[in-house]
Amino acid sequence: MRYTGPLALAGAVLLYAGSRVVRRFGVDETLFGVAIGPPTLLVLSVAAVALAAYGAYRLVGGFLLDHTTSKRRRHNVRNVLRLTFGALGIIAGFGIVTRDWVSVLFSLGVVGFAITFALQGALASLIGWLYIVIKRPYAVGDRIAIESTRGDVTTIDLFVTEVWEIDGELVSSNQPSGRIVTVPNSVVLSSHVVNFHGEGVPYVWNELSVQVAYETDLDFAVDVMTEAAADHLGDEMAAGVEQYRERLAETPVDLDVNERPTVNVVQDESWVELRLRYLVHPRRGTRARNTLYREILDRFNDHPDRVAFPVSRNR
Repeated sequence: MRYTGPLALAGAVLLYAGSRVVRRFGVDETLFGVAIGPPTLLVLSVAAVALAAYGAYRLVGGFLLDHTTSKRRRHNVRNVLRLTFGALGIIAGFGIVTRDWVSVLFSLGVVGFAITFALQGALASLIGWLYIVIKRPYAVGDRIAIESTRGDVTTIDLFVTEVWEIDGELVSSNQPSGRIVTVPNSVVLSSHVVNFHGEGVPYVWNELSVQVAYETDLDFAVDVMTEAAADHLGDEMAAGVEQYRERLAETPVDLDVNERPTVNVVQDESWVELRLRYLVHPRRGTRARNTLYREILDRFNDHPDRVAFPVSRNR
């Protein structure tokens, strides 16, 4: 694969040399008044352009990708190079066929105006891809929600984004369903995009609710829940909070971010709801919630004299 680019360029040089030989000894022909040369000359010239464009793409792409460590940037660089060299190859091919570059550019403008109406969806998706590359509402590897789709971005092509679905119709609790959902890039221009794991802060706030009776020692229950969360999350939440504060400092938003898990108390007619709030990586949210729930219930059950559950619930 490393030598694909040089070999393609070498093949382009040989084909170009062959076309020059045909041009020297061939007989010019015309089609609808446009000089195109012998068919052999036309085939050799177009093939030379195609190989040259492909070889240049492989060489430039190999150099840039070797010096790009980020997987997300490598993906974007590859798409930009494909679009650039593909467009140059098509324009050069038309120029060779007609032998009139000015008319080619003019024709492309006229044809492009007509194509705009015929391919509105495809062009909107291409514009959406440019928006994604420039504004970066999401990138490969991010967990997003767009329209009715939630999942992890696996591929961003020129026209579509492929998402590894979570939740959906088959599973719940932020679990992968195994399905790949294809979303047109144009959707990003007209829909809300929620990014759970961007380049800014790769953490989200989660809540875990536990219902207890009014007879419960609330101060004790709150302490148990915060200690269980602190023991389980440990330094990971502290590091996440630090990143969260750094990102907030770059914005005009002024928020008070707690370093430790907190509990909000909500009163209901028949019980008191304790909502544990903590910071966690979005891909570990369900696992963390399950672990914390079991740990908190075990600690509550160790102190039946201080924690009571609603009468309608079994311990």
